[in-house]
Amino acid sequence: MFTFLHAADIHLDSPLRGLDRYEGAPVEEIRQATRRALQNLVDLALEEEVNFVVLAGDLYDGDWPDFDTGLFFVGQMRRLRESGVPVFGVLGNHDAASKITRRLPLPENVCFFQTTAAETRRVDGLDVAIHGQSFASQCTTDDLAKSYPAALPGCFNLGVLHTSMTGREGHDRYAPCTESCLRDSGYDYWALGHIHQREVLPGSRPTIAYPGNIQGRHIRETGPKGCLVVRVDDANEAKTEFHPLDVLRWEVARVALDDVASEAEALDRVGDTLGRLVEEADGRLVAARVLLTGATPLASALAANPRHWTASVRARAVDVGGSGLWVEKVTSQAEPPRGSEAGADDSTPVSEVAAIAQELLGDASVAQSLGIDFEDLRRKLPPELRETVRTEDADWWRGVLHEAQARLFAELRG
Repeated sequence: MFTFLHAADIHLDSPLRGLDRYEGAPVEEIRQATRRALQNLVDLALEEEVNFVVLAGDLYDGDWPDFDTGLFFVGQMRRLRESGVPVFGVLGNHDAASKITRRLPLPENVCFFQTTAAETRRVDGLDVAIHGQSFASQCTTDDLAKSYPAALPGCFNLGVLHTSMTGREGHDRYAPCTESCLRDSGYDYWALGHIHQREVLPGSRPTIAYPGNIQGRHIRETGPKGCLVVRVDDANEAKTEFHPLDVLRWEVARVALDDVASEAEALDRVGDTLGRLVEEADGRLVAARVLLTGATPLASALAANPRHWTASVRARAVDVGGSGLWVEKVTSQAEPPRGSEAGADDSTPVSEVAAIAQELLGDASVAQSLGIDFEDLRRKLPPELRETVRTEDADWWRGVLHEAQARLFAELRG
């Protein structure tokens, strides 16, 4: 039996642009989060006494602004070297060989697979063969998996690959491959990277797994983030176990305000929801976006005075979580109770807006059409804004339409 750790998408020192525009943002905690998560990864590897570590791409977020990023990684790998733990990794689209211009010597326990062709490395003292290939450039669109070496008889065969497979929402297609190609390889485990959401594909051998990234970096990367500890028995059966590594947890706090008529009751519901998130985070800093939903008489007030509501929610957050909770944004998708906007006179501006809004919200093709129309514009935005505009996400567009509807109601009432 042996044990290894499978991680990916560390994005060490990811720049996290634009934080300064968020009022009260714990800027330094967020900027240090990927480093502290990597420290947690090494701590876990030592605690679990793993035999080796696998890193499936995007160790870095791009070229280093200086040598500090590389020096930090080298320091953490030396901790593993001191305990005799080897590290095997591939380069992905963010840290492809063509993107990293600075280099530092790595400890001898660290091996990154070459870019020219897939190769095989053996683990000293174990019947384990690790196969992998790094990205030579960011836009690697070839199917790398089909050229991986044949499985070695008598070994636990592990493939390391940075890939989108056949595509995942919110991720560009890099090194695409099919699940059948991976399953027909004769390998026992595929350690994948690139997709930031944890996923172990259903099915028997080989195990095909994405561990997700080890630290959420913005509101689109919510929930626990970490790595997989993989235990392999004498029959080469692999069992995965998720371990959180994040030090800051992004969450969307959905608060239903159905039939809530007072601000005090609304804030009580917000406080209850945020309190649960703080408790579930187990001591981690929580960065939350509060999403107010439901049919409530407060819908118009929410739209008419969003700054007041944002300040009130943040005040309640301080009361609930203190310095362990930061509200990134407050968004309302609340609607007036049915019938309150469209009265007996269906010709009023308010009732006409209500009817149009309901028609748009009920038509799934609207979000799809808007996504196509706005995608070119999204690509022209600076990176810190591009990540917040989810043109491919129907739920995001519904939120935009809800907010537009509420603001129009407020304006029409004067």
